[in-house]
Amino acid sequence: MNHELDFVSWLTQQQTGNRRVGLGIGDDMAVLSHDGGLLLLSSDMMLDGVHFDTTVHEPQQIGRKAIACCLSDCAAMAVKPLAATVSLAMPHQCELLWMKKLFSGMQDIATSFDMAIVGGDTTSWTGKLAIDVCITAQPWPGVDPVTRCGALVGDNLYVTGKLGGSLLGRHLTFQPRIDEARNMTKTLGVNLHAMIDISDGLSLDCWRLCNASGVGCTLDEQLLETIIHADAKRASKEDGRSALEHALSDGEDFELLLATPAKDVEGLALMVIGKVTDTSPGITMIKSNGSAQTLRPEGFVH
Repeated sequence: MNHELDFVSWLTQQQTGNRRVGLGIGDDMAVLSHDGGLLLLSSDMMLDGVHFDTTVHEPQQIGRKAIACCLSDCAAMAVKPLAATVSLAMPHQCELLWMKKLFSGMQDIATSFDMAIVGGDTTSWTGKLAIDVCITAQPWPGVDPVTRCGALVGDNLYVTGKLGGSLLGRHLTFQPRIDEARNMTKTLGVNLHAMIDISDGLSLDCWRLCNASGVGCTLDEQLLETIIHADAKRASKEDGRSALEHALSDGEDFELLLATPAKDVEGLALMVIGKVTDTSPGITMIKSNGSAQTLRPEGFVH
């Protein structure tokens, strides 16, 4: 499909057995056995010109996003963030005050989720700013991490918020859905079958969840129309792509996509978009006129 996806698929096949590794490459976080419990790890790298723009965005915004992206991984697996390390490749001309503001943005959102930034590395070079964050987490008491691979035929698919047009600014200000994921584990328990955060686009991340679970799904166009963000409609007016296309493929919404039985969601702020099916992994969209269309998974890939 794409060099990035093909490379990740190849890496998954290269994993060797290790008694400490409960879950390795292929989900939002790795799961390790540690002193009778579980420890989760994830990392995210962000690049100037790809994930942010230092000529436009404030350093506090950039720092906040770097941490928030990793916190979203914790939300996707419904676990409690513990600590993070941050490694920076700083341009030679970067000023100390700018770096302090960058860290301030990181510290503010980390503190709001009771997470510590405990170290990292700082280097300098002739290139643009690069930020790599490694985060650790642990399960909430009595709750197993939620993976991508547990979706069952007959489950409904839900999202936690509206999608599309995030690059108009929301990609810098989104709130990681840590609290929402925690509430879902309390309400749904073991019936929270599978979950992923929508970082690269709904259709692509939905394909990933279905592929990991060995199932297919149908998405309902009429239901999808209800989860289109106002930003997607604004973006549509600017570039001519439909608002639905933006909702399906823009990415960086950082809402959660989950599979769970319909009867269990009462009281949760979730929006249904489709259903898990027993077809081979793939996505079918039921159009408003009742016809079926195979939906190509599209989104942000490097």
